[in-house]
Amino acid sequence: MSETPEVRPPVVTPVRVIIGLCLVVPFVAMLWVGSYAKADPAFIGIPFFYWYQMAWVLISTALTMLAYKLWQHDQRTRASQKGGATQ
Repeated sequence: MSETPEVRPPVVTPVRVIIGLCLVVPFVAMLWVGSYAKADPAFIGIPFFYWYQMAWVLISTALTMLAYKLWQHDQRTRASQKGGATQ
């Protein structure tokens, strides 16, 4: 008879909360249109509305990369803890 693996609920850790925040912040920033629906201040002749959105493309990329790196670190840590607990 085969044993079924123990099913554990997902664990909420501070690292996972930070990962979630890194992924949610760009959505909130872009959905809050009232905060950037204006022309001033212009940056090298580009209205605020446009350069703010372009800045968030770069910020979102950095936050997504950070979330990915944190997730990889979290998975390695969990795997090493799991491996160390069974030895």
